[in-house]
Amino acid sequence: MERKLFTHLAGSDADTLNNRLTHAGFRRSQSIAYRPACDACSACQSVRIVLRHFTPSTSFRRLMRKNVDLTGEVCPPHTGREQYDLLRRYLDARHEYGGMADMTPGDYVAMVEETAVDTFVTEYRNTDGDLLACLLGDRMRDGISLVYSFFDPLAEKRSLGSFMILDQIARAKESGHAHIYLGYLIEDCRKMAYKKRFGPLQKLGQDGWEDYHPA
Repeated sequence: MERKLFTHLAGSDADTLNNRLTHAGFRRSQSIAYRPACDACSACQSVRIVLRHFTPSTSFRRLMRKNVDLTGEVCPPHTGREQYDLLRRYLDARHEYGGMADMTPGDYVAMVEETAVDTFVTEYRNTDGDLLACLLGDRMRDGISLVYSFFDPLAEKRSLGSFMILDQIARAKESGHAHIYLGYLIEDCRKMAYKKRFGPLQKLGQDGWEDYHPA
């Protein structure tokens, strides 16, 4: 039985609270910050990329070259039909039975626009202007927290999920940030295993953030 500890993010101090809670291992979903609080289980580990030590691997450099034709534009947290249509195609193809499978246009507007924190959307387009991917993120005092991303399922060979993380790493480094917050990592969960590739990582332990060593 999954259990979560959560609180509401609202008011003039919402962004400060979101920073503190993110550093304490919470994740944001709309105006809610939450953290797993399961009895006798600590499988969900909050992880972040240490940017000063990150060096892209050969495969990551190859991936960046593969997507050199894409342009990323950082936008305010506003939505539109184009974004929702892309999200709908993504969910139908990759998460047909997931928790967001029934997301309506109104739900998507709420996810992006109903926020009291410093949020942005990065849109990724090809040379024809087609929207291929989107990433929703929060600006932290020491970096970026990646909230959610989605992409065109027909462009699977581009590995757009990993590409967007690499692009956010590059942008955060240019801005002098220290970390990219990736959310939760579960050792035995295949869908989350990709996060291990973006090391060196730190995980949040009982005594604070510490170096993560994959099992």
